[in-house]
Amino acid sequence: MLQPIVHYGCHFLMPLLVALVGFKSQWKTAYLIMIAGMLIDADHLLADPVFDPNRCSINFHLLHSYYAIAVYILLLLPKKTRLIGLGLVIHIIADLVDCSFM
Repeated sequence: MLQPIVHYGCHFLMPLLVALVGFKSQWKTAYLIMIAGMLIDADHLLADPVFDPNRCSINFHLLHSYYAIAVYILLLLPKKTRLIGLGLVIHIIADLVDCSFM
């Protein structure tokens, strides 16, 4: 019961906290850009079954692979892609928290 609360809390509350603290004047835009990082979950649609509660998505799904994660980390470096990178890295952290419950 605690797992989904923590998992979705990380997906929605961590970007909000980062937006409020790090991007005060444009926190709404920053939050929406970071939330868009959830779009990488589209790769779950390629899996069979699409949802498996006992499967860790890290390095299982294409957009959750170690190679993709390396790209997400690199996106943190340029200022122009930093918010996108933050959203993607926060998404991966949320999924790692989810995997730790398994």
